Amino acid sequence: MNRIGLIVSTLLLVLVVAGSTLFVVDQRKFAVVYALGEIKEVIQEPGLKVKMPPPFQNVVFLDRRIQTLDAPETRPIFTAEKKSLVVDWLVKWRIVDPRQFIRTNGVDMRNAETRLASIVQAAFNEEVTRRTVREVIAIERERVMQGVRQRLADDAKSLGIEIVDVRTKRVDFSASITEAVYRRMESERKRVASELRSTGAAEGEKIRADADKQREIIIAEAYRDAQRIKGEGDAKAAAIYASAFGQNAQFAQFYRSLEAYRQSFRNKNDVMVLDTDTEFFRAMRGGAAPARSSR
Repeated sequence: MNRIGLIVSTLLLVLVVAGSTLFVVDQRKFAVVYALGEIKEVIQEPGLKVKMPPPFQNVVFLDRRIQTLDAPETRPIFTAEKKSLVVDWLVKWRIVDPRQFIRTNGVDMRNAETRLASIVQAAFNEEVTRRTVREVIAIERERVMQGVRQRLADDAKSLGIEIVDVRTKRVDFSASITEAVYRRMESERKRVASELRSTGAAEGEKIRADADKQREIIIAEAYRDAQRIKGEGDAKAAAIYASAFGQNAQFAQFYRSLEAYRQSFRNKNDVMVLDTDTEFFRAMRGGAAPARSSR
């Protein structure tokens, strides 16, 4: 039994030692082999690898993929015009020299990001302070990012990393300036709106005046034409009456008497006090009016 237990213990010990000497390198990682606290080897090829058991050798893995660093805080930057801008940026970076990276930052990625953030912010400060607001926002925005990338190149090498890309996510005025800009924009829009309303009112008055003028002209022309047509009709009617009355004078006198009655007795409320023997009532009497007796 003692012999069997010894064999099993020996096998387990061998397996433990063998397991501590074998390790797998992922294709997304760097494997850094330490020998008594010093970097002995950096393994980049993926696969199963062998090392000496601890404490003679240890392995530390570093991510070799592209990392993204966002601006930890948005600090105002003054432009050449002394205007305060807030630049929100991001940086794409990756480890290219694991030995240098570990020497300067250790094995914690957060240490590298902290140092890189301060370097990027300083580079943006240098680029923005040399330009105006319009250049930073519109005209030379791409040049600003290129300038930051060039300034980061040497510092990135000292950190053992490579800057893949630099981008600005947002460029805006600081809160106090933004409020002032909004107030100025509001005042400008109100001024433009007042001008447009004034212009519209003037155009409206002009259109209404022209429409009234046209209306008066049309009414005057219509009245002129109506009077002309009426005059022509009256002339034709008079000619017809004259022709008809010329053929029978007695009928003409009778017709005119009827017209006079129609006009005189049109309103029932009118009161006329006349002598029935007058010439006016001759047609009603059916003959000539009797001669009045003289007193």
